[in-house]
Amino acid sequence: MSEKPAQDKLWGGRFSEPTDQFVEAFTASVGFDQRLYRHDIEGSCAHARMLARVGVLSDGECEQIQQGLGEILAQIEAGDFQWSVSLEDVHMNVEARLIERIGDVGKKLHTGRSRNDQVATDIRLYLREAIDGILAEIRRLQQGLLDLAEREAETVMPGFTHLQTAQPVTFGHHMMAWFEMLERDHARLLDCRRRVNVMPLGSAALAGTPYPLDRHYTAELLGFEGVSDNSLDAVSDRDFAIEFCAAGALIMTHLSRFSEELILWASAQFGFVDLPDRFCTGSSIMPQKKNPDVPELVRGKTGRVNGNLIAMLTLMKAQPLAYNKDNQEDKEPLFDTVDTLAGSLRAFADMMPHVQVRAEAMEAAARSGFATATDLADYLVSKGMAFRDAHEVVGRAVRLGVETGRDLSQMDLQELQRFSSVIQDDVFKVLTLQGSVAARNLHGGTAPVQVRERIREARTRLDCGS
Repeated sequence: MSEKPAQDKLWGGRFSEPTDQFVEAFTASVGFDQRLYRHDIEGSCAHARMLARVGVLSDGECEQIQQGLGEILAQIEAGDFQWSVSLEDVHMNVEARLIERIGDVGKKLHTGRSRNDQVATDIRLYLREAIDGILAEIRRLQQGLLDLAEREAETVMPGFTHLQTAQPVTFGHHMMAWFEMLERDHARLLDCRRRVNVMPLGSAALAGTPYPLDRHYTAELLGFEGVSDNSLDAVSDRDFAIEFCAAGALIMTHLSRFSEELILWASAQFGFVDLPDRFCTGSSIMPQKKNPDVPELVRGKTGRVNGNLIAMLTLMKAQPLAYNKDNQEDKEPLFDTVDTLAGSLRAFADMMPHVQVRAEAMEAAARSGFATATDLADYLVSKGMAFRDAHEVVGRAVRLGVETGRDLSQMDLQELQRFSSVIQDDVFKVLTLQGSVAARNLHGGTAPVQVRERIREARTRLDCGS
């Protein structure tokens, strides 16, 4: 009985019939993993150079392979490369085209490696580059926040807890809170990058290879800090991608919190800020509308990044060692997280330096809600009263303010002395908004002098590249 081998497959020797057409399309990944082409070719060039170094390839064969790969790279970037679903993925498409170009020498490229360690290497090269781009966008956004914070270091606004007026703060202090959240994000990504930057190439399918590969040389060529220590783990590990998605979800959660505040502040009910027109849209029916579309979209996109993290965790939760076809499903959530994160950070980095602050509206809002009540309690403590007694005194004063529709600073001395005889004329210094924020003159406090010092320290940190 004659056998009909699998058609056009570089692995087809063992098979007696071609792949079902639907299965071929269903299992192919080239539709999305072709974005790895640069990293795949970069890894192949380094692998070829290493094979020549250890004597598996001649120098001439290595040169042929590298020249052929360079021509394929140019063809892809010119948009002239025809991707084939029948060749399944980016790796097989590139290798098949190389063999077509340079003949049997191209068949030697895959010596000592598998698609398992090849794709693991490609993803790490891709993600390392993506992290570097995202880190740069975080820094660009932080620079914009520092400029805005410096410009508004003395602008008073209400600070909130439970979205209720709590105490006065400065807008610059608020922007520096955002800066600190991003600083932690930056540190997390740097830490993640160290674990990404480990090379699995040379692990082959799962057990390593009998060829005398110089893995450390390949790692040096590709800029990896080290090589993996266990071949089983190396080909099946996606911890680094999950860790990146987790860091990405946290960054998007922070951006979503920023978005929520901007949306509130830009509303007519708050009127604290005015967003640049070019980052907003209008209504098809209501001509007065100016919708904060960028913050709203970023807030919405946070959900998809959170979902990508759950998808990655679920993908890996029941996989036995080593590589399984399941891992093909790692790329789309990873790619989507990279794209969404980079786009959201870019939008914020472009927008924030141009946000206009309405200082008068902020100050007026800070005057309502008894924002300086804690200052009055602290004043009483400074006069020798126990804090819990002071809390009770101020609570009764606030009740009067609620009943009469007046802030504490609008009451006269005699009224305030009804609640405690220790209150004197100097109380009005602490009941002003400016006096309240200036009094928080400690490291991390909202006093303008402290805000400017934190800005100075942050600029030094960024200028030093730390």
